[in-house]
Amino acid sequence: MRWLVGCATNVAPYVILAAVMSAQTPVPSFTDVAKGNSSQQQDAKQVTVRTAAEWNTLWKSHAPTAKMPTVDFTKHMVVGIFLGTKPSDGHQVEIVGVRTQEKDLIVEYVQRQPGRGTMAAQILTEPYHLVSVPKHAGTVRFIHVPAASK
Repeated sequence: MRWLVGCATNVAPYVILAAVMSAQTPVPSFTDVAKGNSSQQQDAKQVTVRTAAEWNTLWKSHAPTAKMPTVDFTKHMVVGIFLGTKPSDGHQVEIVGVRTQEKDLIVEYVQRQPGRGTMAAQILTEPYHLVSVPKHAGTVRFIHVPAASK
């Protein structure tokens, strides 16, 4: 690190440090597998699915009559969030980022609900979002992040 800082007289050291850190911990990409507001999962939960057998079990309890999306569990795993039963339309969950932090995989998600005074259909919904990420042997942690203001 000292060599990099010593050789870069026109670049601030923190820029080089950021470049070195990002090279050491690449941000894993993720791909949507399923997202919506109708699930058989009526309880809120966060899931990590590492095998085809676990995926089959989860999918059958989530959407037993829908075609199960294909996931290559030799290279990927599925992480997701189920919000459980909500009293109206307008509730949503979205996984917005996946990153590594030390040995953990961090899954960042945003949760939205109808705003005060907003008209929303009075129906029961079960919002969820499932994504595929590269296999990760360590712990998976889910972190709620604030929604970006519009």
